[in-house]
Amino acid sequence: MSWVVLVLSGVLEAVWATALGRSEGFTRLAPTVVFGITLVLSMAGLAYAMRELPVGTSYAVWVGIGAVLTVLIAMVTGEESVSAVKVLLLAGIVGCVIGLKVLH
Repeated sequence: MSWVVLVLSGVLEAVWATALGRSEGFTRLAPTVVFGITLVLSMAGLAYAMRELPVGTSYAVWVGIGAVLTVLIAMVTGEESVSAVKVLLLAGIVGCVIGLKVLH
């Protein structure tokens, strides 16, 4: 169960990071509210997962999922360019996250 919560928390990290960027310094209400709610839920999930999983592994997986999804969202929305090198590097992060799960 901790792994499921950790993955969902990583997804929420991508949501709050994207909302933070769209809040324009907390001047836009809707993205600011989304940021606040998803930040709290993401952190709560990370804390829950850390009750059973090692801190380093939990944090690395959480950050990896959040980072990859945040970049993918930016690429899909056109806010960030897409290149073969970026896709390969993102795949490397995904591979590392999977490796941490396998080794645990």
